[in-house]
Amino acid sequence: MTASPSSSPDVSPEVSREVSREVSRDLTPDASAGPSHALHSPVIAWFEQHARDLPWRRPEAGPWGVMVSEFMLQQTPVSRVLPVYEQWLARWPRPADLAAEAPGEAVRAWGRLGYPRRALRLHGAAAAITERHGGDVPREHAQLLALPGVGEYTAAAVASFAYGQRHAVLDTNVRRVFARAATGVEYPPNATTAAERRLARELLPGDEATAARWAAASMELGALVCTAKSPDCARCPVAGLCAWRLAGKPAHDGPPRRGQTYAGTDRQVRGKLLAVLREAVGPVPQAVLDTVWNEPVQRARALDGLVSDGLVEPLDGGLYRLPQTRPGA
Repeated sequence: MTASPSSSPDVSPEVSREVSREVSRDLTPDASAGPSHALHSPVIAWFEQHARDLPWRRPEAGPWGVMVSEFMLQQTPVSRVLPVYEQWLARWPRPADLAAEAPGEAVRAWGRLGYPRRALRLHGAAAAITERHGGDVPREHAQLLALPGVGEYTAAAVASFAYGQRHAVLDTNVRRVFARAATGVEYPPNATTAAERRLARELLPGDEATAARWAAASMELGALVCTAKSPDCARCPVAGLCAWRLAGKPAHDGPPRRGQTYAGTDRQVRGKLLAVLREAVGPVPQAVLDTVWNEPVQRARALDGLVSDGLVEPLDGGLYRLPQTRPGA
């Protein structure tokens, strides 16, 4: 995909087109030579020097540790994930260890990471790995994608980070780096597009080892340097190639970016209800749950949603608990 910087009052269309052509010459793969362009070496070299020492990047983490980290890191910062990750792997060092316990224990251990359905999905994936693959996280992308709760991103990330395979790994950080460096816009679209996937494939190095390193390096660059609110272009190893910077950093002119409102939402109420159930040693009466939120209609809606999502089990007598059986089991 050729770069297409956004229009800006400070940059004429002719200049923008010229910037686009210059960046495109660096980024468009040469079919005769295989995918190779100017971004790879500086980004990977920067990563080798500045990558954070994270436990899921260490060899001892193994594929299971990588998979656990990918579930936890979705929409959750590293600082919040680290303590829960360490406790999780200490308790469940293998998929079979997690699969042997009730799904409610996964929800309990998930704590306050947020989006607790991820805990149920990870438990379901662990059960499937145990039943279908002898307890070993599969290597094949198609087999990973067939696991419950594993989507395109997670399958590509595990295949790349755990097994060193060649896959385009597109998370929010990578999408932002590519949007700025290659496409010349400040932010990517709200949802991943076919054009972004095509660009990611075009930017993917040809050999597996370099492709896997590139996936991790471009993600780290977005997390540490090319951040959403305060990009540090002075520290960026590809600032001289960045289409957005060369075009004068045109302001975002697309749809409004989605916020992360929490206070007063059903999400907050769900979190409060789950907090009571996580701390309880047995089933919790409805009357206790009624004390966590004053608005009865919203509280009932949140509780019904938790039951519908399989995060809470209703019992006779107006009692509730974390789930003890796997959905469909």
